[in-house]
Amino acid sequence: MTHPSLLALLIAYLLGSLSGSLILGRLRGVDIRTRGSGNAGGTNAFRTLGWRFALGVVVIDLGKGALAAWIGWRLGGYGALSPQALALACTLLAAIGHTWPVFFGFRGGKGAGTLVGGLLLAWPLAALPLVLVWLLLLTTTGYVGLATICAALALIPADWLLPGGSGARSMFAWLAAGFIVFTHRGNLQRLFAGSEHRFERARLLARLFTGKS
Repeated sequence: MTHPSLLALLIAYLLGSLSGSLILGRLRGVDIRTRGSGNAGGTNAFRTLGWRFALGVVVIDLGKGALAAWIGWRLGGYGALSPQALALACTLLAAIGHTWPVFFGFRGGKGAGTLVGGLLLAWPLAALPLVLVWLLLLTTTGYVGLATICAALALIPADWLLPGGSGARSMFAWLAAGFIVFTHRGNLQRLFAGSEHRFERARLLARLFTGKS
């Protein structure tokens, strides 16, 4: 791996470590990790501090993923990694930085928003089915964590079905899916225990088909 590739990966991790909820929370004198689920992500930000705060968090987390992918794309192609391969690797490193941020004691969020931001640049064709699966699961079950896990797992069949496949893309699909399952393992445990929080207001499709308001 060449020096430009290593530099891109390092920058991606550092960008990922710039947690939107923790940066904005400091401006308000709040550490979101002490609120709600304790997760430094958009969902907990929405539940505990409202949609305006959560919107700012999502913009930052999506943006840093996209920026990391862009840097990877620009620096890729100089060595063994193609521009897309390095962009996908940087996307994953940014998500890792978001989850274990060096600037915030290695306690961050779960990385889903950052992954989506990177996909918008590094693999845009996969972003649409991922978002559609997430919306379908969220509006039927109301479980944000389950919707996120299923959306990440959808990357694997997306890699098989979408054009332009490569070994790097397949590896990313499996690693990203596994990463999201790992960071959401607590959600899975609560689902099996019957104690997972359900976002009832999001169950629009469920109410449509059952006729319940």
